Amino acid sequence: EKDEPGEEVRVTYRELLELTCRLGNTMKRQGVKRGDRVTIYMPPCPLAVASMLACARIGAVHAVVFAGFSAESLADRIRD
Repeated sequence: EKDEPGEEVRVTYRELLELTCRLGNTMKRQGVKRGDRVTIYMPPCPLAVASMLACARIGAVHAVVFAGFSAESLADRIRD
């Protein structure tokens, strides 16, 4: 569900798998490999879920940060 009441996005497992594989391949083409650290900064949505799953699929460690933090807090979370 999105932040607005009544707005939702429905994704099938097949669509989620395809998106996850595409994102994983894109990350690998960008040089992300097993053991690398990835920070995901995006709103809660199917793409964020697929990004987390793509990291897990290629063996990259991921951390998720959402908006609402100050720039300093965000930098601290990313460094951690």
